[in-house]
Amino acid sequence: MTDIIKIEILVRPDSLEDLKVAMNSIGIQGMTVTHVQGYGNQKGITHMYRGVEYEVNLLPKVKIEMVVEEKVVDEIVNTAKEVLATGKIGDGKIFIYPVMNVIKIRTGEEGIDAL
Repeated sequence: MTDIIKIEILVRPDSLEDLKVAMNSIGIQGMTVTHVQGYGNQKGITHMYRGVEYEVNLLPKVKIEMVVEEKVVDEIVNTAKEVLATGKIGDGKIFIYPVMNVIKIRTGEEGIDAL
């Protein structure tokens, strides 16, 4: 069986559309998108409202998940880095995990055939 990999990308919400277009351009169409909150090195941001300063500790993020064949992982990661990199804190993170198996419930197909 060919190795199956899960890629998670955490980014700012305004980066999602650019990433979707870039993934479509390299033939990646299946993804799950979840709106989440979190912080890393940013540690939140400070806003002003009616002259009063307040801090937002959890910032809106988008988590994009893809399960793919191992042979396309480098292309996905390189494309994502090109599209998402601004050089500023908060550009995001990419996580890569091995997947033991994938089973398509409707047909019973397993592994790569289930993708």
